[in-house]
Amino acid sequence: MTEASENTLEVAQKAFKHFTHGLASGEWNAFLDMLAEDFTFWFPMGKYYGLNVGKQRAQEFFQYVSELFSPGLTLTSLDSVTSNETTVVFEFRDEGLLLGQPYKNRVVVAFDVRGDRICGYREYFGSDGKSN
Repeated sequence: MTEASENTLEVAQKAFKHFTHGLASGEWNAFLDMLAEDFTFWFPMGKYYGLNVGKQRAQEFFQYVSELFSPGLTLTSLDSVTSNETTVVFEFRDEGLLLGQPYKNRVVVAFDVRGDRICGYREYFGSDGKSN
């Protein structure tokens, strides 16, 4: 592993720790503090579908997530972490309540790292619930 790859992984793991804390608690400041000023994120559905730009937009998004999943989402397993020079991908499962209803999910998030900041985020998910 190169020095750049090690830095990328270290920064992303720190950000992921803050990210999962935000999911669980609604406290996003530590995660938001790690975002680059030109941060971009991609989300696969709803009000934030597609590419979103800027830390302010990210703050609005993560506050929205906390409102939907009150009192928070709990990480139940971290299934895989894959990284290269610039990007780290986390595959995990979480559960909680979505608008008061039981919710389980399989999620993949990719963090793009530049220096000591997260400059990009992409999320992909699918229900981990059983269908009838």
